Amino acid sequence: MKTEEIRGLADDELTSRIRELEEERFRLRFRSATEALEQPLRLRSIRKDIARLKTVQRERQLAAGRGR
Repeated sequence: MKTEEIRGLADDELTSRIRELEEERFRLRFRSATEALEQPLRLRSIRKDIARLKTVQRERQLAAGRGR
């Protein structure tokens, strides 16, 4: 996902997308421990997407004064 796409999402969409990606990351990490992955770089991509989503989410929290 690109940052511009992420910034266009609503707050609840950000939260649900983070949850989906974290579930997918969990499944892939579990599968990588038990067998070889077809796309091992997908884990890296998911981690980066989660980081981007959380960054935008945090920026919005700080802008709204909910920093703590």
